[in-house]
Amino acid sequence: MMTIPNYQIINQINESADSIIYRGVGKEDNRSVILKMLKDDYPSPAALAHYQQEYDILRHLDIAGVVKVYGLEKHDNTLVIIFEDVGGESLKHLMTVRQFTVKAFVSFAIQVTDILAEIHAAHVIHKDINPGNIVWNESTGQLKIIDFGISTLLHRENPTLKNPNQLEGTLTYISPEQTGRMNRAMDYRTDFYALGATFYELLTHHLPFETEDMMELVHCHLAKQPVEPHRLNPDIPLAVSDIIMKLLAKTAEERYQSAYGLKADLQACEVGLKQGQLEPLTLGTQDFCDKFFVPQKLYGREKEIDRLLAAFDRASQQRSELMLVAGYSGIGKSVLVQEIYKPITEKR
Repeated sequence: MMTIPNYQIINQINESADSIIYRGVGKEDNRSVILKMLKDDYPSPAALAHYQQEYDILRHLDIAGVVKVYGLEKHDNTLVIIFEDVGGESLKHLMTVRQFTVKAFVSFAIQVTDILAEIHAAHVIHKDINPGNIVWNESTGQLKIIDFGISTLLHRENPTLKNPNQLEGTLTYISPEQTGRMNRAMDYRTDFYALGATFYELLTHHLPFETEDMMELVHCHLAKQPVEPHRLNPDIPLAVSDIIMKLLAKTAEERYQSAYGLKADLQACEVGLKQGQLEPLTLGTQDFCDKFFVPQKLYGREKEIDRLLAAFDRASQQRSELMLVAGYSGIGKSVLVQEIYKPITEKR
C-alpha cells in the first residue's frame, strides 16, 4: 500500500490513465480526505503543471457545490492534491444500483445547474462534466462537482486537431467543438453539451452515442443526432426530453446560453411534475446571454473549400496529391484548411 507522510491510506478508490486516488485520514487532525497523485514516479513538467493548475483553480472557488481542496504537497518526485472527502458516491456508480425517477432527476438537474452557474460566474470552464465527476451524498442530499484536472480560466480556447485518444475530456460526453474538428473556438457552453450527455445517461441509462470506435464516436458528436430520450423511455416527459436535446445541440449557439435559462425550464418541469401534468414547453424563454460573441462561421470561401474537399476525395480513392494554400499573413489560410476538418471526419 502506498504511504504518504502525515496521512494514513485507507483504500484506493479510483485510477485513471495518469492518476491514482485514495481515501485517507490525516494523522494529526483525524480528518477524512481524498488524495490524488500522479502514477508516474517521474512525471513530466506538463503533468505537474496540470496538478498545480487544478489546485490553483479550486483554492479560489469558494462554492458549496464544488469539492474543497485542502492542500498541494510534494511527495518524492511527484505532487499530491488533498481534497475534502465528500462522503458520497458518483452518479456514475449510483446509476448501476438504482433507477432515478423523473422527479428525482429534475431535482438533481437543478442542483447541478446551480453549481455550474457559479463555476461559470467564476470564469471557469470545467471541460469534463460527466456522471463520474458529480458526487451525491445521500445522507446530506448534497451534490458536488469534482475533478477540475483539465479546467481552464480562459474565456475561450481553440482546441487543436488530435487523435481521439489524446483529446482532453471524456470522449463519450465532450462537445463537437471540444474535439478540435469543428473549426470553432470552445467556451463555457461546451459544459452544457456535456451536461446534456450526462442528463441523457441518467434518465435513459444509455449514452447519446454508443460505439467502441473512437473516430466513429467523434463523428457522432459532429454529425449524428441521438435518439430522443422520450423515445427510449416513454415515462420521460417530452418537455424534459426537449431540454436534454437542446443541451446536445451541435453548435454552441443552438444550446442554452446561460445556466439561468436552463434552470428556468427545469423549474417549470418541476412545477408541472408536482401538479401531475407536465405539458410540452417553449424552451429558452428566459435564456439570455450576457456575453458578446463574434460569429465564427466562415463566409465567402465556398469555392476554395469545395476544391480542397474534391482534392481529398481524389486522394482517398486514388493516390496522394499536394495542394498549396497561399496568401499574405492574416488572410485566413489556417482557418480555411481547418474548415474542412468536420466534413473530412464525417466521411471517416
